[in-house]
Amino acid sequence: MKVIEIANVESSPNPHGVDARKIYDTENAVAVHMTIKPGESLKKHVTPVDVFFYVLEGEGVVEIGDERETVQKDSLIDSPAKIPHTWYNEGDADLRILIVKVPRPQKSTKVI
Repeated sequence: MKVIEIANVESSPNPHGVDARKIYDTENAVAVHMTIKPGESLKKHVTPVDVFFYVLEGEGVVEIGDERETVQKDSLIDSPAKIPHTWYNEGDADLRILIVKVPRPQKSTKVI
């Protein structure tokens, strides 16, 4: 059994400048724990594979394609491959998200 404590995983450098910790990385899938601080946002980007987001804590605004929705803790959001998407934390508390990419991307995410 492998147990990973998020606090012991270093944040990976990323174009968004947010705390992103890759907590699972196999040939089949990737999972990232991301914390978006109040006032922070992600740059709009396109992922080459399907992604789902699970909000662990807080409230945020997610944009996928032409849709924009405010979501909160215990929401699951489906983001199809190759559709531009982004996140905003417009609140006053941390927004923590579990990001799962399936299958594991063979190409890089593209910031637009």
